[in-house]
Amino acid sequence: MKTDLGRNLQIFSVGSLVLLLLLGFAGITQPMSVTPYEVDTAHSMILFRAKHNGVTYNYGRFNEFKGMIAMGSKDAGGHTEGYMVEFEVKAASVDTGNEKRDQHLRSSDFFSAKQFPVITFKSTKVKAKEGKEDVLEVTGDLELHGVKKSITVDVEITGRATGRDGESLIGFESIFTIKRSEFGMTYGMGGISDDIRLIVSIEAKHK
Repeated sequence: MKTDLGRNLQIFSVGSLVLLLLLGFAGITQPMSVTPYEVDTAHSMILFRAKHNGVTYNYGRFNEFKGMIAMGSKDAGGHTEGYMVEFEVKAASVDTGNEKRDQHLRSSDFFSAKQFPVITFKSTKVKAKEGKEDVLEVTGDLELHGVKKSITVDVEITGRATGRDGESLIGFESIFTIKRSEFGMTYGMGGISDDIRLIVSIEAKHK
């Protein structure tokens, strides 16, 4: 009986110590606040431009896309936690204002929209841009034309507001360049530039 009692007291003491340690850590560790935002496609645009024959810039856009952005916490040193960016774009929604050209862009010469219907981006790391206020440095995987490649882009927070229905609004813009040849899109390299500039302007809301 005494042995059992001593063993039970020992187990109780160890269990109590573990519980107190857990409670202590819980008391000093603040829960991370993450605010999810949904991209408002009616007030957002994904544009691109390519140079034609080395002379002039042609512009286009994607009409169908969706995305989610999570805004986490940032400390005084600029370290971020809980930030996340995800986008999904329908390749067949490419629109340059010329249907014949758009059909060509959807073909196997360019986007191969039937074989690779979706272009995706998913962040793997987000941090504050050193020396830049309201600029984030976003690293993530861009999958285009069946090729996945890690890219890093600067994203400016262009504004914050409250919407008519009380929802929280936030705006972003990112302008960056990719090489289409790195994603297996090499058709017409002599007449169409390898460098493709993308302009992503986003309004997102949290209800």
